[in-house]
Amino acid sequence: MFDLNKTAKFFPQPLDRAATAAIAILLVAIVALLLTGNTSVPRVREFTWQDRQIGAEDKAFILTFSRPMNRASVEENLRIDPPLPGKISWAGRRMAYTLTAPVPYGQEFEFQLQGATEKFAAPNNIEVSIEPFIGKFRSRDRAFAYLGVDEAEEGQLILYNLSEEPQHKRVLTPKHLLVMDYKPYPKGDKILFSAIERKAKGKKALEQKLYTVTTGISPQSPGTKAISAQPPGKVELVLDSKNYRNFKFDLSADGNIIVVRRQSKRNLIDFSLWIIKAGEKPKPLYDKPGGDFAIAPDSRSLALLQGSDGAGVAILPLEPDAEPLDFLPKFEMLLNFSQDSSAAAMVKFNRDPNNPTRSLFAILPSQGIEKELLRTNGRIIDAQFDPTNKILYCLLTKLIEEEEYKEEPYIAAIDVQTGELKPLVLLPDQRDIQMSLSPDGLALLFDQAVTATRERNSSQQRGPKTNMGQSVTTSRLWLIPLLPDLPLQDLPAPIPTELLPFNGLRPQWLP
Repeated sequence: MFDLNKTAKFFPQPLDRAATAAIAILLVAIVALLLTGNTSVPRVREFTWQDRQIGAEDKAFILTFSRPMNRASVEENLRIDPPLPGKISWAGRRMAYTLTAPVPYGQEFEFQLQGATEKFAAPNNIEVSIEPFIGKFRSRDRAFAYLGVDEAEEGQLILYNLSEEPQHKRVLTPKHLLVMDYKPYPKGDKILFSAIERKAKGKKALEQKLYTVTTGISPQSPGTKAISAQPPGKVELVLDSKNYRNFKFDLSADGNIIVVRRQSKRNLIDFSLWIIKAGEKPKPLYDKPGGDFAIAPDSRSLALLQGSDGAGVAILPLEPDAEPLDFLPKFEMLLNFSQDSSAAAMVKFNRDPNNPTRSLFAILPSQGIEKELLRTNGRIIDAQFDPTNKILYCLLTKLIEEEEYKEEPYIAAIDVQTGELKPLVLLPDQRDIQMSLSPDGLALLFDQAVTATRERNSSQQRGPKTNMGQSVTTSRLWLIPLLPDLPLQDLPAPIPTELLPFNGLRPQWLP
């Protein structure tokens, strides 16, 4: 008899036929792939600076490729417009491009890569080129803040953005607050400032509070989530003056720590440093107030002048009652740190009774070097490292030997390696000046204050004051375009300066 079940074994069912056909097709595809190679086009999977704004702290971008690449072909075919010099390193499918010069602010850049080939060619020696890639990014705006001196904006914090079109100034703080000092946050999105109530009288006129105010800038930095900018002028209280008077303060480079000197209203000898960490309440830091202080760029340590008797500068961790990490006994004035913490500028007083002088030193902790750059009978007011740490821009005075004591301020550039000094701008008849070097090292700002006469200059007079306590009637702002690519000996002297079309005091570039 005919057995239907046995016969079915020799006649495949429709599902079996479909499966067999699919397997056959896959086998053919695999064989074809092995014979011809993988012809899929390599591409850029990630560009870390795509549609971002980069600042002075952004040193490198990373390209991630979908396939291993012929490294030489990538390096030969990448283009950045305008050019940004840099060096290349590799790790597998990732390429890092590290800048060798500061990125100029206020510019848009385009990155292009085309014509590069993959590492492994097909068996027929056909090289597969990368899918053309175009990336765009920009540097941060060229913007700075200053204190208003004109009647309509006296003592208010003002922002000026040179990258905006049209350029215009923006008043950030309300009229009822008289701003005393300020520090921009690292992203430039807000500013920390101290202020008193404009109409306060008596002891209340000495009670500073700390606030933050938004600038309206949102840099969209690499490695951060894209957020919309907050409107400018939003003020928030950080530290009140209910039980303590607040004096000098500093802000860490990462924006997460504030250190402020405070005095208890109940116990006037309680004069100490306090620390405010992001999201935490203020607490005492060191029980001894010391002298001048500054948070180091690593945001983990503090340089503190031990006293006015030449006791030196202590480097302390930002922890309550901590032991010093380092001690520099011969220095009596702390000027500045380099952006990367690899150098510091300090002053030593040379107490020769016949010829008292001051010495400017560059301190290079990693190399164990304390290098004297300048010895002068004038004052050393300020010093700021350029982004490469090769040039130190200084605000100095020259003592003029006449019938009466007279100083002539000037701005100079000093080569940190050779000690060569080049005067840039002479500032006759000026006593109190503040300068600020732009984060890209391409421009200097400084003010030129006009102070009130002795009859008008009283302690009760309100409004902006110089660091020496004189009341300011007006103040001009100047900009110096710098030429960091030129050797010091080739710089013009005096270097051309540009008078800005508005008045202001204590200018500071945003980071």
